[in-house]
Amino acid sequence: MSHIETIQVNTEHKSVPVQLHSDFSGLSEEIAKLSGITSIFLITERSIHSLYSKYLEKELSPLEIRFQEIYIKGGEKAKHIDRTGDVYNQLIEYGADRKSLILAFGGGVVGDFAGFIASTYLRGIRFVQIPTTLLACVDSSVGGKVAVNADLGKNMIGSFYQPEFVFAPLFTLSTLPDREWRCGQAEIIKHSLLSGGEYWEKVKTHSFEDLKVDSPILPYLIAESVRFKAAVVSSDERETGLRKILNLGHTTAHAIESVTKYKKYSHGEAVAIGLVTALLISEEKSNLDPATTLETIDTLKQYRLPFQTQLKSKELAKHMLHDKKNVGGSIRFVLLEKPGSPVYDIPVESKDIILNIKRQKGL
Repeated sequence: MSHIETIQVNTEHKSVPVQLHSDFSGLSEEIAKLSGITSIFLITERSIHSLYSKYLEKELSPLEIRFQEIYIKGGEKAKHIDRTGDVYNQLIEYGADRKSLILAFGGGVVGDFAGFIASTYLRGIRFVQIPTTLLACVDSSVGGKVAVNADLGKNMIGSFYQPEFVFAPLFTLSTLPDREWRCGQAEIIKHSLLSGGEYWEKVKTHSFEDLKVDSPILPYLIAESVRFKAAVVSSDERETGLRKILNLGHTTAHAIESVTKYKKYSHGEAVAIGLVTALLISEEKSNLDPATTLETIDTLKQYRLPFQTQLKSKELAKHMLHDKKNVGGSIRFVLLEKPGSPVYDIPVESKDIILNIKRQKGL
């Protein structure tokens, strides 16, 4: 058995185990615990399937349940609402029913997309998250937020829909390119800033080179990120309050992604830049010690992540007006009073955003 650790996400209606494993061993046993599964539909990218299909199929074959792959393309463009129709039609054609199970096998795009499909097909069928990237392991697979993109905004169409369980086979991280590693590391840094304490101190003492598949620190950092997010989601599943803190850095990040049409920066790189924007604003509005901003920039450098952008500050501020977290046309930020003490729903005027992004460019 490859089991490393299980962390529970306890919501009002469901308890979701997030399981960290070294490989696929045990996945079939977990699926077998789900009653009455008539068929399994794997939603994934061809490139991911080609790397791991022999392991996955070997693990699932003892179940003797009808199994079908459905392929989608990677990248944010594949997560557009326009791409859902073809997948719905394939599910109908292959005879997916209310007792079918969807396996979301891939990174954050696949998990978000497949989860959204599961939440809407036949008004909702069961699904399982199998994250294969560091970003998906520590963030997008945990918490039940599933969504697709619209022309004018990321994740604008979605729902809160919990998987039956999350099964993270960490050996899949061994094939990630460096940029994908950095994506996940940006979210780990974000979670550690929000958590503060030992976790933040631990993250600061490591670097990009330390987080490899065979590194003893990797399972700890993943588990701590999941544990922190699980605690937040358990207290506020539908993001009416505390869960909003998980958007630290994301107001700027989503604007960066939108302005560059998801081509220039990865999500993690955009979040890294957004963290610094939020901390600079926090210095003015939440009395954050500037030393924390400098520490964060040093940490981002250690993990080979960017901390500034040359994109036009006015254009970024304009795109922030489309952010789904806004209220009454007011741009809302998550800010930090100190590591471990975030505040949310803080209104920030465009002129302050513009000034701080300009300030960020000079760091």
